[in-house]
Amino acid sequence: MATARLEARISTEQKAHFAAAAALEGQTLTRFVVEAVQAAADEALERHTTIRLSEAATVQFLEALANPIGPNDYLRAAAADYHEAMKSVDRR
Repeated sequence: MATARLEARISTEQKAHFAAAAALEGQTLTRFVVEAVQAAADEALERHTTIRLSEAATVQFLEALANPIGPNDYLRAAAADYHEAMKSVDRR
């Protein structure tokens, strides 16, 4: 596995605080910081990329997938406008 370097400027108080926590966990400061940052990154990515639904919302979503409603008049008009616009593009 390739490695990369990450640097951060922190106060001496922060470094001492992190080092004390790492020692209590039986880890090096580097390992402690890397694991903490990895956990924070994983949590942030999951929070921003996962949709959570209640049971009722899940049932409603699955029902909509199983029984979709047809397009309304506004969508039909938009599709017709799009197809008309694409005809002029195809003629170029």
